[in-house]
Amino acid sequence: MVLLKTMLNGKKILLGITGSIAAYKSVYLVRLLVKAGAEVKVIMTPSAKDFVSPLTLSTLSRNTVAIDLFDEQSWANHVMLGRWADVMVIAPLSCNTLAKMANGLCDNLLLATYLSSVCPVVVAPAMDEDMWHHPATKNNLARLEEFGNKIIPVEKGDLASGLHGEGRMSEPEQIIDFISINFFLTGPETGKLTGKKVLVTAGPTYEPIDPVRFIGNHSSGKMGIAIAKEFYERGASVTLIMGPSQLDFSANGISVQRVTTAAEMYNACMEYFGQADITVMSAAVADYSPAVRSDKKIKKTTDTLTLELAKTKDILKSLGEKKKSNQVLVGFALETNDEKKHALEKLAKKKADLIVLNSMQDAGAGFGHDTNKITIFDKSGREFSFGTKSKNEVAKDIVETIIRLYYV
Repeated sequence: MVLLKTMLNGKKILLGITGSIAAYKSVYLVRLLVKAGAEVKVIMTPSAKDFVSPLTLSTLSRNTVAIDLFDEQSWANHVMLGRWADVMVIAPLSCNTLAKMANGLCDNLLLATYLSSVCPVVVAPAMDEDMWHHPATKNNLARLEEFGNKIIPVEKGDLASGLHGEGRMSEPEQIIDFISINFFLTGPETGKLTGKKVLVTAGPTYEPIDPVRFIGNHSSGKMGIAIAKEFYERGASVTLIMGPSQLDFSANGISVQRVTTAAEMYNACMEYFGQADITVMSAAVADYSPAVRSDKKIKKTTDTLTLELAKTKDILKSLGEKKKSNQVLVGFALETNDEKKHALEKLAKKKADLIVLNSMQDAGAGFGHDTNKITIFDKSGREFSFGTKSKNEVAKDIVETIIRLYYV
């Protein structure tokens, strides 16, 4: 994102790479850091060379890759490397190097630099699931945190062993987000929301018919996730209430509450709304739910099936009725016809402060797309229109509109 690129511009990043199959991701990580304007130097453990080429990393970073404490011609000044960097990132962090760091061992250049560094250190572990869950690993991670190091959570997915589980190194984009937000989140463009509490809803709801079937919609949750991230990157404390989604979203620093049904989303919103300064209701909540849920799978015994549907609780309206004067409430309206009329009616009826209109008539907008096109209306009748953009850029437009209208 543009904001993250601004944060990293001119920053000095020291990247440590250890012997792990996940080292291949570090090539892309270096490329992203350099593209964001950072100056990157790389240190490798000797075993890391078995997984990724020093020449590739040197070419991408535009700096010589350091591996050995000394060779026949020179000695690597690990003290100066640790003093040069704004932040030291070790990605991937193998189980072996983790154990050495936790116990103060120093048998290679990377460890010598780590022990003499005066900059913040963040690590992105990578190992097989059984190693990740071993008590020794947990103890070593706890010791690193006691030392003041930050740990990027592992992800769940396919592992080098062929198993599927926890232990995958976080993706390079997530690492970029983590170090940007945790170490370089400063400046006037982020300060307006510092200390503000934000509640965001995202995704669909699934209303069960029987144990295997449900009523749902095509919402992916992409828009709500992008909004939550944008608020967080501006300094806000964010809670994301997330309906069922295929997206594997791991949110460093964002509190995520998972729900399935409209009733569960209503209860979660009621719980968190009172403390929120800003609430953005971008979830596509079902308007109706089966009045009766069958405990057993419904068999196909007749040519037709009649379902009785009961109206779900209107979450946005309920929040509008509870809203205090110092709270900002934003709703979404996805319309297929008379879009502006229906959006303005919803804005008034639900007692929201802003309504974000999506039209199903606009190409590249709505469910399932990586792009969106929105128009924002406020209570005074003002209209703010935006072109078709990526959902990350749309999220930026929404957040900046809220800041401009309520926090400037």
